[in-house]
Amino acid sequence: MIPADLPDRLCAVRGVVAVALGGSRARGEQRPDSDWDLGLYYRGELDVPALRAVAATVTDDADVALTAPGGWGPWVDGGGWLRIGGVAVDLIYRDLDRVHRVWTDCRAGRYEVGVQAGHPLGFYSSAYVGEVALCQVLADPTGQLSRLREQTREYPPALADALVASGWEAGFLLTGAAKASAGGDSGYVAGCLFRVVGVLAQVLHARAGRWLVNEKGMIAAAGRLPGAPPDFARRAQALLGAVGHSPAELAATIGAARELVTEVVG
Repeated sequence: MIPADLPDRLCAVRGVVAVALGGSRARGEQRPDSDWDLGLYYRGELDVPALRAVAATVTDDADVALTAPGGWGPWVDGGGWLRIGGVAVDLIYRDLDRVHRVWTDCRAGRYEVGVQAGHPLGFYSSAYVGEVALCQVLADPTGQLSRLREQTREYPPALADALVASGWEAGFLLTGAAKASAGGDSGYVAGCLFRVVGVLAQVLHARAGRWLVNEKGMIAAAGRLPGAPPDFARRAQALLGAVGHSPAELAATIGAARELVTEVVG
């Protein structure tokens, strides 16, 4: 459990406009050992030294390592990993102006997929909006994040159409994987299959009007959605858990993947 006054103290730092609980704990899907993810929504210049000073009063660690904005890459932005009372607490920066721009794009059916450390599928820009929609607002003195959260409760139909249409990529990937399988290139096939499963998870979430914000847990989440193929999660995990080594083994795995793609995309 985080200190009760921590969100308000973080909000008092110059630049921070709201603090939200995100991740599995916000969705009620946490394990006992799950981290506490705190989204720090900021505008303008963020006073990182002041943030570090606040964190130093609650963390178990001798040193507080907080990045500047952009320190963790173009999409995750930045933040720091703390331990408070033996519990892992992640501070994650989010530029609220950028989130608003992405929200405008989503309503128009536009999204990006960016290269980002920690996101092997790529970072889908729509995740910014999904994080807001699924978060628990902990501190929001001006109401800016709460107002945006209310707007994002309805999944944009144009975004759903765009993500469902992106399902064509799954078949394209399998065509490339089939060519590589003849040479026994397990690594390339495995990479293609991971992206295939990720694309299918995006399609299933979009079709159901549900936000997908992270690759972690995406297969299980997709399998629980209405409209998911029977036993989707088990079949998808089986593809990735035993890709194969020989051309024959790889071809069999790709064949099973084609069946799944056909059931999701057509």
